Amino acid sequence: MFTIDQIKAAHSEVESGADFPKYIQDIKTLGVKAFTTYVSDGRTEYHSVDGDSVQSPGMYGALPISDETNIEEFKQDLEIHQNGETGYYRFCQDCARSGIEKWVVELDNMTCIYYDNAGVEVLVEQIPMA
Repeated sequence: MFTIDQIKAAHSEVESGADFPKYIQDIKTLGVKAFTTYVSDGRTEYHSVDGDSVQSPGMYGALPISDETNIEEFKQDLEIHQNGETGYYRFCQDCARSGIEKWVVELDNMTCIYYDNAGVEVLVEQIPMA
């Protein structure tokens, strides 16, 4: 079973959204099957291939999530982040402003699914191979 420290070590290599595919490959090697990240405080729940789970603590103070979902603004912010132009915290701020409550990464499918406050699926993305 992987530890939060192992996840943190892999995450420490991520400087922008451009580094996300390599990070995914690194944690998949550790045995991570899926994870859910909550925009409100940056905490993440990691689930293993064996059915175990661990949760990281929040990474920052509370961010209020907009009740209004702005999909187009979110897509623009996501593209900017994936191009390496914004860091993680800035991306989380942008998500909160656009009404994104969380994202779920499924490593078997190599997808990242973004949800709004109502639990509605906003966007499904294929994660490129590193």
